[in-house]
Amino acid sequence: MALFSKKESELTRLLVFRFSAMGDVAMTVPVIHSLASQNSNIRITVVTRKRFTPMYEWMPANVNVMGIDLDDYSGITGLTKLYTELKKHNFNAVADLHDVIRTKYLRFCFRLAGVKVGVIDKGRHDKKALIGNSTSAKALPLMTERYADVFRKLLNIDFKVDYNGRRAVMERFVLQSSLSEIRKFTGTKAEGEKWVGIAPFAAHAQKVYPLNKMRLVANLLLEKGYKVFLFGAGKEESAELKTWECDGIKSTCGKLNGLRDELLLMTQLDLMISMDSANMHMAAMVGTKTLSIWGATHPKAGFTAYGQGTDNIIDIEMPCRPCSIYGNKPCQFGDLRCMNQIEAKTIVDRVKEITAPAN
Repeated sequence: MALFSKKESELTRLLVFRFSAMGDVAMTVPVIHSLASQNSNIRITVVTRKRFTPMYEWMPANVNVMGIDLDDYSGITGLTKLYTELKKHNFNAVADLHDVIRTKYLRFCFRLAGVKVGVIDKGRHDKKALIGNSTSAKALPLMTERYADVFRKLLNIDFKVDYNGRRAVMERFVLQSSLSEIRKFTGTKAEGEKWVGIAPFAAHAQKVYPLNKMRLVANLLLEKGYKVFLFGAGKEESAELKTWECDGIKSTCGKLNGLRDELLLMTQLDLMISMDSANMHMAAMVGTKTLSIWGATHPKAGFTAYGQGTDNIIDIEMPCRPCSIYGNKPCQFGDLRCMNQIEAKTIVDRVKEITAPAN
């Protein structure tokens, strides 16, 4: 996409950085959508990885996305090249929602040029204090609110992250979209039929519910009349999910045309079951209910799905939780008891509660 024209020079021209990870990028979407919807005088350009750009497709007209391949901008030389390309567009505010070495350098360049800069407060000290202390600690602010606070302080404005507004936009988008390609894979949804997605993987093993038990969840849901769609990526995940397939349980791996189609399929689900992972955030981003299962990490760290309540979380409180904020450290007991004590029936019963028709 082209960046905004010089004719808009009298408006606030905001540049936003967030390059990874997928779930963190997904959490920026409702915030930027709400900011743009409630402030038509702000022209927003989001710079992210090229493969993440479909997440921003359903945005107001005053949002643009610039997808890049970071390999094209490696090292100081590459980042200077990226800064040189961006500064031509006369941004008068820069929001760093990532705060890593790459974005630190970029925001330093803009600040040196006199551009006002805001940066995410990740609350690292508070998150560290939460480790092994979740039973008594207070819940930390949601990441969506941390992102929103960057814009509030940088632009000296107040706005609300609006879940219902985002959901309404997605519903309109689906009505305007052709689902014919999706339906070649899914089939047509029968009246009264319930579709559930299961995303059983996560970046770290400590965040993964035992696969044999999650496979049981899929089969129990099938027995109760649900149609199940499995989400994963990569050869190993694809191979595992292929063994789960049967009539009524289908893996999406390699069968959809990229992230955009995955997001479209998620809009058709009645519920997405996931770990503390990107699929949880992407499903919530498109307005679909989620049921997330937590082990080594903890909802109090602020990474719960946008717009979802505590009833949409399954975990077992233990004094050792969380082992770490991101789930990247091994269980101190070696048995991942926080996950293994969750029964498949508990998950299935919660699915039935969430998907039951409203009275």
